Amino acid sequence: MGDLVKHKGSGLVGLLHGNNGELVIPKPFEKEVFLFDTIVAGTSHVEGIEELEPHLNIDDKLDFFREPDNTYDEQAIVIKTVNGVKIGYVPMKDNLIFARLMDAGKLLFGRISSKEKKGSWVKIDIKVYLQE
Repeated sequence: MGDLVKHKGSGLVGLLHGNNGELVIPKPFEKEVFLFDTIVAGTSHVEGIEELEPHLNIDDKLDFFREPDNTYDEQAIVIKTVNGVKIGYVPMKDNLIFARLMDAGKLLFGRISSKEKKGSWVKIDIKVYLQE
């Protein structure tokens, strides 16, 4: 009987195993689609925003969460850091389409594009993206 011969790099096993035999699982195709430039609204109402500001950096990812039970705006979208700290909202004038997209199951998020302190107000400019 002949010896069992292993063929490195052939077939499915070859696709899933990279250099040094490590398992490499292909990731699904994902892309970030830029939608809109806006600011974070309501930062002056967030307790501790001045202490948090130095820890907010350009290009930091921000998570968006719908807040349909919001007393002031049923289309409200709260903005949090990736650590879950609330920094404000998508402005009411901009949130209708974004809220509808999120309600339809689309994943939206933001990235900080610039920030500045104006007295006690922290102005945070963001770019809104759709995760496809």
